[in-house]
Amino acid sequence: MNINELLTTAVTKGASDLHIKVGTYPIIRVNGELVPLDQQSKISQEDAVAILSAIMNDAHKKRYIEKKEVDLSYGITGLGRFRANIFQQRGTVGMVFRVIPMKILSIEELGLPKILEKLAIEPRGLILVTGTTGSGKSTTLAAMIEHMNTYKTMHIMTIEDPMEFLYRDKKSLINQREIGNDADSFANALRSALRQDPDVILVGEMRDFETIQTALTAAETGHLVLSTLHTIDASETINRIITIFPPYQQKQIRLQLASVVRGIVSQRLVPRADGSGRVAAVEVMVSTATIRECIVDPDKTRKIHDVIAAGASQYGMQTFDQSLYKLYTQNLVTYEEALRRCNNPDDFALKVKGIQSASDTRW
Repeated sequence: MNINELLTTAVTKGASDLHIKVGTYPIIRVNGELVPLDQQSKISQEDAVAILSAIMNDAHKKRYIEKKEVDLSYGITGLGRFRANIFQQRGTVGMVFRVIPMKILSIEELGLPKILEKLAIEPRGLILVTGTTGSGKSTTLAAMIEHMNTYKTMHIMTIEDPMEFLYRDKKSLINQREIGNDADSFANALRSALRQDPDVILVGEMRDFETIQTALTAAETGHLVLSTLHTIDASETINRIITIFPPYQQKQIRLQLASVVRGIVSQRLVPRADGSGRVAAVEVMVSTATIRECIVDPDKTRKIHDVIAAGASQYGMQTFDQSLYKLYTQNLVTYEEALRRCNNPDDFALKVKGIQSASDTRW
């Protein structure tokens, strides 16, 4: 079984992922739904091992034998690049390939809020893009990096595991480091980056205490740091960062975080009304005096959602429900999908019906 042919089929059918599991047909994910490629033969263990030999180098094989899983990037000339995770399950090989688009779409082409263009050219601080796996975080970060690359002259360092989008220098100088090949860990690569004269540092993911601590320090010392977290909204993101630190440090971290955070972008992908793909519903939190106060005071952190809702017109912020309402009024998503994915379905339904409610100021 030829992995290049399977990946070509996945790209042709507009899939975001290809799943390989011994004993089943290859499966692709299209618009969020799993679709078996039942015209292909079922995957045997021999097929899976042959695919491993085709995509792994000696270092990957050694890591796989030691840890029973490995992340890597794989490219096919003329087709594109793929992020692969190889793992073992029930004694057999499993694989997931994520399709990485060849072209980096702009913030405008992705339909993301205009405020992201302003966040992308912040001179310093911390910007986080959050959401569940497969919600488009990497695509949004790539659009922001490309915006910087187009309009500003900067040195941009990216630290990724594995490397996804490939950038070409335009106005900016961009160096990309891959964990495993170019560096041994996020935390060490981030510490090294501080000695490499960067203006912007992209950390693929803030996975552990050490990486988060170093990222906060980097943002505090005059760099713009961009990264991702697997959190669903701004409030949870703030709490996740703070609770990773021991209790005696949390007050200090709240002060530090309030001073460096510039924005938190949280997103979910929603099927388009015309069935042609998915569109991002985006919550955007921008740092303001009120937001900083909510971060510093533990009792006020839960009010961040209401502050975002109230800051729509003045600061360009928006909640998920406001984003979904906008997508619905633009006929990009159906009422049913918007209602199913919003945080306050009753308020949303009232708003769509045009009925004034006590919470109408949030719209």
